[in-house]
Amino acid sequence: MTSVMIVDDSILMRLMIAEIVRTDPEFDVVDRAGNGCEALEKLRQSDCDIVLLDIEMPRMNGLEALRRMRLISGAKVIVVSSSAEAGSPTAIAARREGAVAVIPKPSGAVSMDLKARKGHEILRACRKAAGLSGTA
Repeated sequence: MTSVMIVDDSILMRLMIAEIVRTDPEFDVVDRAGNGCEALEKLRQSDCDIVLLDIEMPRMNGLEALRRMRLISGAKVIVVSSSAEAGSPTAIAARREGAVAVIPKPSGAVSMDLKARKGHEILRACRKAAGLSGTA
Protein backbone atom coordinates (compact mmCIF):
# COMPACT_ATOMS: atom_id res chain seq x y z
CA MET A 1 0.00 0.00 0.00
CA THR A 2 1.35 3.40 -0.99
CA SER A 3 0.87 6.17 1.59
CA VAL A 4 -0.29 9.61 0.45
CA MET A 5 -0.37 13.03 2.14
CA ILE A 6 -2.58 15.80 0.74
CA VAL A 7 -1.49 19.41 1.28
CA ASP A 8 -3.95 22.17 0.36
CA ASP A 9 -5.24 25.16 2.30
CA SER A 10 -8.82 24.37 1.25
CA ILE A 11 -10.51 21.72 3.39
CA LEU A 12 -12.89 21.06 0.50
CA MET A 13 -10.01 20.44 -1.92
CA ARG A 14 -8.31 18.10 0.58
CA LEU A 15 -11.52 16.10 0.83
CA MET A 16 -12.03 16.01 -2.94
CA ILE A 17 -8.44 14.94 -3.65
CA ALA A 18 -8.66 12.27 -0.94
CA GLU A 19 -11.84 10.96 -2.57
CA ILE A 20 -10.04 10.71 -5.92
CA VAL A 21 -7.00 8.93 -4.43
CA ARG A 22 -9.14 6.48 -2.46
CA THR A 23 -10.75 5.15 -5.65
CA ASP A 24 -7.50 3.22 -6.23
CA PRO A 25 -7.00 0.41 -3.69
CA GLU A 26 -3.19 0.76 -4.01
CA PHE A 27 -3.27 4.09 -2.13
CA ASP A 28 -3.93 5.04 1.47
CA VAL A 29 -4.43 8.70 2.41
CA VAL A 30 -2.50 8.78 5.68
CA ASP A 31 -2.34 12.50 6.38
CA ARG A 32 -3.51 15.97 5.38
CA ALA A 33 -2.07 19.45 5.92
CA GLY A 34 -3.39 22.97 5.33
CA ASN A 35 -0.06 24.68 4.57
CA GLY A 36 3.61 24.01 3.92
CA CYS A 37 4.72 24.39 7.54
CA GLU A 38 2.17 21.86 8.75
CA ALA A 39 3.11 19.50 5.92
CA LEU A 40 6.80 19.60 6.84
CA GLU A 41 6.00 18.88 10.51
CA LYS A 42 3.87 15.90 9.55
CA LEU A 43 6.35 14.64 6.97
CA ARG A 44 9.10 14.59 9.60
CA GLN A 45 6.92 12.31 11.74
CA SER A 46 5.66 9.95 9.04
CA ASP A 47 7.01 7.83 6.25
CA CYS A 48 4.86 9.07 3.40
CA ASP A 49 5.44 7.85 -0.17
CA ILE A 50 3.60 10.54 -2.17
CA VAL A 51 2.65 14.15 -1.40
CA LEU A 52 -0.05 15.92 -3.41
CA LEU A 53 0.87 19.58 -2.96
CA ASP A 54 -0.91 22.86 -3.66
CA ILE A 55 1.21 25.95 -4.37
CA GLU A 56 -0.76 28.95 -3.13
CA MET A 57 -1.11 28.52 0.64
CA PRO A 58 -0.68 30.69 3.75
CA ARG A 59 2.37 30.55 6.06
CA MET A 60 4.54 28.67 3.54
CA ASN A 61 3.73 28.25 -0.12
CA GLY A 62 4.09 24.97 -1.96
CA LEU A 63 7.33 25.83 -3.78
CA GLU A 64 9.14 26.61 -0.53
CA ALA A 65 7.64 23.50 1.07
CA LEU A 66 8.79 21.43 -1.91
CA ARG A 67 12.37 22.74 -1.54
CA ARG A 68 12.38 21.78 2.14
CA MET A 69 10.64 18.43 1.62
CA ARG A 70 13.52 17.27 -0.57
CA LEU A 71 15.83 17.74 2.43
CA ILE A 72 13.83 15.63 4.87
CA SER A 73 11.98 13.03 2.82
CA GLY A 74 12.20 10.81 -0.20
CA ALA A 75 8.48 11.23 -0.88
CA LYS A 76 7.52 11.87 -4.49
CA VAL A 77 5.72 15.20 -4.86
CA ILE A 78 2.90 15.84 -7.31
CA VAL A 79 1.81 19.48 -7.56
CA VAL A 80 -1.94 20.03 -7.93
CA SER A 81 -2.49 23.77 -8.19
CA SER A 82 -4.51 26.43 -9.98
CA SER A 83 -1.30 28.41 -10.50
CA ALA A 84 0.50 25.58 -12.30
CA GLU A 85 -0.75 25.72 -15.88
CA ALA A 86 1.49 23.83 -18.31
CA GLY A 87 4.52 25.93 -19.19
CA SER A 88 3.82 28.57 -16.54
CA PRO A 89 6.68 29.90 -14.40
CA THR A 90 5.14 28.14 -11.39
CA ALA A 91 4.95 24.78 -13.18
CA ILE A 92 8.53 25.15 -14.42
CA ALA A 93 9.75 26.08 -10.94
CA ALA A 94 7.91 23.10 -9.40
CA ARG A 95 9.56 20.69 -11.84
CA ARG A 96 12.94 22.29 -11.24
CA GLU A 97 12.45 21.85 -7.48
CA GLY A 98 11.73 18.14 -7.92
CA ALA A 99 8.01 17.67 -8.51
CA VAL A 100 7.45 14.44 -10.44
CA ALA A 101 4.26 15.81 -12.00
CA VAL A 102 2.39 19.10 -12.18
CA ILE A 103 -1.39 19.04 -12.60
CA PRO A 104 -3.34 22.29 -12.93
CA LYS A 105 -6.67 22.58 -11.14
CA PRO A 106 -9.23 23.10 -13.93
CA SER A 107 -11.23 26.01 -12.56
CA GLY A 108 -9.38 27.93 -9.88
CA ALA A 109 -8.24 27.36 -6.32
CA VAL A 110 -11.46 25.54 -5.41
CA SER A 111 -12.24 23.42 -8.45
CA MET A 112 -15.55 21.67 -7.90
CA ASP A 113 -14.97 19.84 -11.19
CA LEU A 114 -11.57 18.45 -10.17
CA LYS A 115 -12.66 14.81 -10.02
CA ALA A 116 -14.46 14.91 -13.38
CA ARG A 117 -11.78 16.88 -15.25
CA LYS A 118 -8.51 15.85 -13.56
CA GLY A 119 -9.25 12.77 -11.44
CA HIS A 120 -7.76 10.27 -13.90
CA GLU A 121 -4.69 12.47 -14.39
CA ILE A 122 -4.12 12.67 -10.63
CA LEU A 123 -4.43 8.89 -10.26
CA ARG A 124 -2.18 8.26 -13.26
CA ALA A 125 0.49 10.54 -11.79
CA CYS A 126 0.20 8.81 -8.40
CA ARG A 127 0.51 5.36 -9.96
CA LYS A 128 3.53 6.45 -11.99
CA ALA A 129 5.19 8.02 -8.91
CA ALA A 130 4.59 4.78 -6.98
CA GLY A 131 6.05 2.68 -9.78
CA LEU A 132 2.71 1.01 -10.52
CA SER A 133 1.67 0.23 -14.08
CA GLY A 134 -1.68 0.75 -15.75
CA THR A 135 -4.83 1.87 -14.00
CA ALA A 136 -6.64 0.46 -10.99
